Amino acid sequence: MSQDTVVAKRYAKALFEVAKEQNRIAEVEEELKAVIGALKDNADLNKLIKHPSIEASVKSGLLKQIFESAVSQPVFNALRLLIDRRREDVLEAFVNYYVNIANEALGQASATVYTPAALSAEELTRIAATFSQLTGKQIRVESVIDKSLLGGIQVRIGDRLYDGSLSGKLGRLEKQLNQSQAL
Repeated sequence: MSQDTVVAKRYAKALFEVAKEQNRIAEVEEELKAVIGALKDNADLNKLIKHPSIEASVKSGLLKQIFESAVSQPVFNALRLLIDRRREDVLEAFVNYYVNIANEALGQASATVYTPAALSAEELTRIAATFSQLTGKQIRVESVIDKSLLGGIQVRIGDRLYDGSLSGKLGRLEKQLNQSQAL
């Protein structure tokens, strides 16, 4: 495990404990996702925050102007602490670890559903219910359209991929045929 991973996990656990004390686990998660979303949407801001030559005080001042009124004090303090300690490179990993810790504590899991066409709300609800029974957790579904899929769906929950796509089935069939010919 790299040093950055250890650092990101440590900061995420600390923020989670603060959020838990304040009964704001889900709100903190949404605020962190919004911050990362803002950094991803604004490439110049992202470059500036991660630039090694810019002083931490300048970055902290910028964060204060942009995010202080938009996020809670614990989230702002965590961001400022990461910047002040020159750990801006672990911001995304920090948020991902926080989400994982929060999901585990709340008995939730995030699922990304890949399909070749858009799904209705009813279909997404059925997928969430099916995978909730399978995993024993409440599933939050995010739908992604993947035109490379021929048909069917792929569902990713954490590091597991449930592949019900046509291309996946064809790949498994090809592997089976190759194995049977090798015998």
